[in-house]
Amino acid sequence: MRPVSVWQRSPWGLLLCLLCSSCLGSPTPSTPPEKRAGSQGLRFRLAGFPRKPFEGRVEIQRAGEWGTICDDDFTLQAAHVLCRELGFTEATGWTHSAKYGPGTGRIWLDNLSCSGTEQSVTECASRGWGNSDCTHDEDAGVICKDQRLPGFSDSNVIEVEQQLQVEEVRLRPAVGWGRRPLPVTEGLVEVKLPDGWSQVCDKGWSAHNSRVVCGMLGFPSEKRVNTAFYRLLAQRQQHSFGLHGVACVGTEAHLSLCSLEFYRANDTTRCPGGAPAVVSCVPGPLYAASSGQKKQQQSKPQGETRVRLKGGAHPGEGRVEVLKASTWGTVCDRKWDLQAASVVCRELGFGSAREALSGARMGQGMGAIHLSEVRCSGQEPSLWKCPHKNITAEDCSHSQDAGVRCNLPYTGVETKIRLSGGRSRHEGRVEVQIGGPGSLRWGLICGDDWGTREAMVACRQLGLGYASHGLQETWYWDSGNTTEVVMSGVRCTGSELSLDQCAHHGTHVACKRTGTRFTAGVICSETASDLLLHSALVQETAYIEDRPLHMLYCAAEENCLARSARSANWPYGHRRLLRFSSQIHNLGRADFRPKAGRHSWVWHECHGHYHSMDIFTHYDILTPNGTKVAEGHKASFCLEDTECQEDVSKRYECANFGEQGITVGCWDLYRHDIDCQWIDITDVKPGNYILQVVINPNFEVAESDFTNNAMKCNCKYDGHRIWVHNCHIGDAFSEEANRRFERYPGQTSNQIV
Repeated sequence: MRPVSVWQRSPWGLLLCLLCSSCLGSPTPSTPPEKRAGSQGLRFRLAGFPRKPFEGRVEIQRAGEWGTICDDDFTLQAAHVLCRELGFTEATGWTHSAKYGPGTGRIWLDNLSCSGTEQSVTECASRGWGNSDCTHDEDAGVICKDQRLPGFSDSNVIEVEQQLQVEEVRLRPAVGWGRRPLPVTEGLVEVKLPDGWSQVCDKGWSAHNSRVVCGMLGFPSEKRVNTAFYRLLAQRQQHSFGLHGVACVGTEAHLSLCSLEFYRANDTTRCPGGAPAVVSCVPGPLYAASSGQKKQQQSKPQGETRVRLKGGAHPGEGRVEVLKASTWGTVCDRKWDLQAASVVCRELGFGSAREALSGARMGQGMGAIHLSEVRCSGQEPSLWKCPHKNITAEDCSHSQDAGVRCNLPYTGVETKIRLSGGRSRHEGRVEVQIGGPGSLRWGLICGDDWGTREAMVACRQLGLGYASHGLQETWYWDSGNTTEVVMSGVRCTGSELSLDQCAHHGTHVACKRTGTRFTAGVICSETASDLLLHSALVQETAYIEDRPLHMLYCAAEENCLARSARSANWPYGHRRLLRFSSQIHNLGRADFRPKAGRHSWVWHECHGHYHSMDIFTHYDILTPNGTKVAEGHKASFCLEDTECQEDVSKRYECANFGEQGITVGCWDLYRHDIDCQWIDITDVKPGNYILQVVINPNFEVAESDFTNNAMKCNCKYDGHRIWVHNCHIGDAFSEEANRRFERYPGQTSNQIV
């Protein structure tokens, strides 16, 4: 196998080549190089910072000159080809807009189009070598699977333009190392170099440097530290200094972006008169390490946050949404960068941003787009303090919604849970670790009441994303040597970071069904659906109908009428129905599928269709204090793609006993004139009420966000007509706007029906 030359360049003039496997490229071993004439004379490398060894800006050397690839028309298929050129098995993602920093030199390829099966990038279509209208701000990058091609050799030649670069940073407590509670918020700054972990000389160390380090470690801010105490300790300890002269501005997302110097191997005197740099970080509300910190944070006046994340599979990631005029909306990704993303992350109590995501990578939002062309310096306390442009609907679409991935503190919660018996690492029986030092043991969780929300927390703690299924019986998975049930009565809201934050029975285990076959299990997934009701359509289509009883036999059979209908004088008389259409969109990143397979769907002879979910939606009329005065429910007569976005094809259709579901980017429409698409309000007295519609109310199917499953409207009923207005998704308004909504239902009207 021929040597591959690997260089590292960045606009900051810093180089990294810590591991051979991080930088080397190779033809596919199964195809000898001499058979791949298209790749002869080409070399490939990954460059840029910050990054991991298997990701980076793609650079190609042709005719002795290194250059980049433009992101125009770049796809995952092209990334697959390039990752194989680099010696990896496949790609897991790709990046655009110079995420790893702009390169230098030529832009070798533009409008690269690959099918994904090519043996060489030269077999892909493009504008031709060196023919491009791009700038280096459009350099493409790839994220490869961290798995080498069979037979790949790490004995290739590595040429490094400069010596070193910082890959990882950690805080090491000066005392009690290994016994301190996680996350570690204060300690000596250590950087990982090729020969191990080294300390940083504190000469010239500033609060700006501390801010950058804390941001990398998942903390929003830094605080002053008692340097005299640490200097006293330093006199009694041996140190290995590897870095000095660090000078950060404070807005950098990674220490590699700061000015810094490495000690040479032959430097005998290191950090004369100095000591190891020490940093103390302030954890965000989710990660306050001690009760004292929690109390201190709770004592501060907390206003309602004006930014939030939606649609992320892991904590600290998601689509960015901001609050404007009491309504939540998204941010357009134009000029979206790490500085703006870091402002969002720190505002939410996380560290700096690992990634600034564009192109609706965390799913598309719905409703308003509030901001565009956000330009932050990185020092702002809130995204709203950054210069930005207010936009109109013509300026941006939800396909351009911005997102973030934030740095998080290391808490170690993933070490206290594991899966066993599954076919892959994403599924299995849930096992948790309990006990104190010296008495730790693994045990199972009772399956009683275990559901989707509990499974969501388990998958989040495991770092495996969402839960596609929460299982109460796991007899088909081998439990191995773990047979003791150590936790029962687990009840989660779904937002917890670990299972021990959920309510449970504590040390007292009470399980109705004993045995390992009735213990909890999960199947995890990196993506999930997200259903959202089109609230404006409910408001536009609501009306009252007095429907004769002789036309309601099928509806009565399916329990779609109020209880008083049972004692009515059938077939004479009528029922008063509040009817409306419901259009349900899937804005997630996975199709919404019924939990039950077709073999267990129930046939309803009267209406002539199958129910794939007995309870798909709840319809309720509530008083201002939340008392239910009328209710209805809607089984999923047919989950199908009624319409889709322009670039999305329909996949689900109910005709001929077809598969049911809602594709990402599509919606299912239940028209107002079909049976059970109503609430029976025959017994409701005139007054002011709240109309509430809840999708997937029993959490039967996993979604990335359950907080947007409810829709509410104000309604005023005078005994003859009903006024429906102010319809909105449950989490679309600010907290204050929601309080006003529930305090004064039905007081203003904009619709008479």
